[in-house]
Amino acid sequence: MKLIVPILLLLSGMTYGQKPCDKVWLKGKVEDTLNKHTFLNLMVVNTTTGEGVFGQPNGTFGVYVGDNDSIILSVKGYERYGFRVKGDSSCHYEIYAAVERKAHQIEEVVIKPLKSIQQIKEERADLALRETRTITGIEAFQSPITALYQRFSKREQSKSLVAQKEYADKKEELVQELLRLYVSYDIIKLSQDDFLDFIHFMAMDEDFLKTASDMELVTFIKDKLEHYLLLHPEKE
Repeated sequence: MKLIVPILLLLSGMTYGQKPCDKVWLKGKVEDTLNKHTFLNLMVVNTTTGEGVFGQPNGTFGVYVGDNDSIILSVKGYERYGFRVKGDSSCHYEIYAAVERKAHQIEEVVIKPLKSIQQIKEERADLALRETRTITGIEAFQSPITALYQRFSKREQSKSLVAQKEYADKKEELVQELLRLYVSYDIIKLSQDDFLDFIHFMAMDEDFLKTASDMELVTFIKDKLEHYLLLHPEKE
């Protein structure tokens, strides 16, 4: 008994003397045990701070977090993996996460052939920057005064800026219409007040918007929305 008491006091003193970690280096790997070569679209979401970073294609990741932060590993098509960080004496925390595919991952999304969808599809195909006629090449030699006017005129430059703004507005309106349709069909759940914020988060490529199939658009938007809601859980 006399020997045990000093040892307990020593251990308690070591625990008490350990300094808390300001930052913890979180290192880990996510893996599908049934298919170790799968390309993983991995996002590491810190739900305590509301921040997120993408992992590597092989499922590995490394990021600084706070001690006791709550972390969710999100991989498209897989169940989420959540845990809380507990830094060791060297302020490191390492984790290995074996994830499983969602039970109903492959689920066909049926978009009703309503006229409004067809109209949006046609508008996507026709989406193009309004052309402002500029004299070039041989026409510039035939009419040099007009060519110089178009090049340096503030009016012509203003017309070009207006065309660019109209193009950006049209693109934004089209994506908003898509979101309204998807919400009405229960494909996604998102408040209309958050449409613009989500559109800026997606940063959808304009060529993809014009040429993607309906199914490709649904898949892209649902994937982006999953990450968006992880970073903004209050919007769910």
